[in-house]
Amino acid sequence: MPDLRQAEVGSDADTDFHDGPYVINDAHQKQAHWICHRRLITTEAGTRLQRPEHCGALPQPTLFGPYAIDEDQVNGVKTLVALSDVHGQYQVLINLLRAHRVIDENNRWALGDGHLVMTGDMFDRGPEVNEVLWLMYELDRAARAAGGMVHLLMGNHEQMVLQGDLRYVNDRYRVSSALIGRPYDALYDRDTEIGQWLRSKNTLVKINDMLFMHGGISPEWLERGLSIGQANDLYRKHIDDEKSALKTDPLLNFLFYKGGPTWYRGYFKSELDESQIDALLKHFGVNHIVVGHTSQTRVLGLYDNRIIAIDSSIKLGNAGELLWVEGETLLRGKYDGSKSPLISD
Repeated sequence: MPDLRQAEVGSDADTDFHDGPYVINDAHQKQAHWICHRRLITTEAGTRLQRPEHCGALPQPTLFGPYAIDEDQVNGVKTLVALSDVHGQYQVLINLLRAHRVIDENNRWALGDGHLVMTGDMFDRGPEVNEVLWLMYELDRAARAAGGMVHLLMGNHEQMVLQGDLRYVNDRYRVSSALIGRPYDALYDRDTEIGQWLRSKNTLVKINDMLFMHGGISPEWLERGLSIGQANDLYRKHIDDEKSALKTDPLLNFLFYKGGPTWYRGYFKSELDESQIDALLKHFGVNHIVVGHTSQTRVLGLYDNRIIAIDSSIKLGNAGELLWVEGETLLRGKYDGSKSPLISD
C-alpha cells in the first residue's frame, strides 16, 4: 500500500507508539491516517481499510457509511445487553464482551439478533479510545447484518470532545494530533468517518420497557414536555454549537448540561423520592430507567430496580460488568462471564 505522506514527532520517544486509523474526507477523497512507530503514514481509504506493515494490531475496519438515523423506540427485543463508561479501556471491554459471548475470540459479533446498548463515554481518560470506537463501529455494522442492533448513545464525554473541551483527553493523543496536524476534536469533526457516524447517533433510546441514556432523566424533563425524538433531534442539530450559545438558550442549556440526560446524577444524591421516580416511568411508559455516568463497583439496582446503574468503573482498567436482560429477567453480567440476579439495594 503506497504511503502518501510521512512525518515524525519526538525522536527520543517510545517508538512502539501506534494509533489510528483516522479517516478524513479531504478534497472529495478519503484518506486514512495511521501512526506507526510514532510516524505518520497516510493512505487512500477504500471500503476496507488495510493498515500499513509493521503497525501493530491497529483496527482495519470496513466502512459502511452513509449513516442513517436509527429508531429511538424499539419493541420485541428478546436479548439485551448494556454497559457504559468504557473511557478508552479497550482490553477490559474486549474481555467482558468475550466472556459473555457478545463477541467471539476474533472480536466479531456473536449475539445474533440481540441488541447491545452502550450508554456513552467511550472518549477520554484511557489510552485506547480509537480502538474502542472502531470496535463499536464494526459491531454496529455486523449486528445489523445479523438482525441485531448496536445502540450507541452519546455521553457527556462525547459531547465534550465534539465541542472542543479536551480536559480529560489522554496525553498520548497529543502525539497523534500533532502528527496529523489537527486539534484532537477535529480528528472527529464532521468531515471524518467516525465523526459522521457519531453524529448520526441518539442520546436516548427506549427498548421494550426500558429507557436508556447516559446520565439520567430529571423531573424537569416533565416540565419541558419533550418527546424522546425531539430531544435526540436537538442533540444532533446542536452538538457542534459553542457552549456560550447553548447556555443562552434555556431548553438547550437544560438538555446539554447539569439537568439533562448526559449529565444528571440525581438518582445517586437522594434528590428524588419514589413518587417522582414513578412519575418519570409513567411519562415514558417504561418500568426501568438505565443510566451510566455515576461510577459504581458493579451493576446496581436502585428504587426496586426501577433505576439501574451500569457504570461499573470500567474506566479504572481492572474489570467491569454489564447488564444482561433476557425477557423480563434482569442479570448482572460479571467480568468472569458468570451472571447473577440483579437485586436492588
